[in-house]
Amino acid sequence: MAHQQHWSQHVTKHSNALDLDREVFTRDDPAEIAASLKRSAEHSRRRRGTPYQSAMSMLSFYINRAGSTLEPKQKKTLEAAKDELRRLFGRI
Repeated sequence: MAHQQHWSQHVTKHSNALDLDREVFTRDDPAEIAASLKRSAEHSRRRRGTPYQSAMSMLSFYINRAGSTLEPKQKKTLEAAKDELRRLFGRI
């Protein structure tokens, strides 16, 4: 049953996920989070789709996975990182 409890960790490690900087989602600066995700997406060989799609997917995946355990302040920071990521990729 333990494997079902950690399915998201398995997905992150064994899928075509990005190779992320350590603790990127715990940072306080949305611009720093977005820049790190962009850098990872552009350099990763473990992604499908465009770098933008991969970076945004990983950020959304983390927010959804954390769910109600995510502190409101950190959720706000991560949501702001989405906007910053759009800006960095010229999507705004």
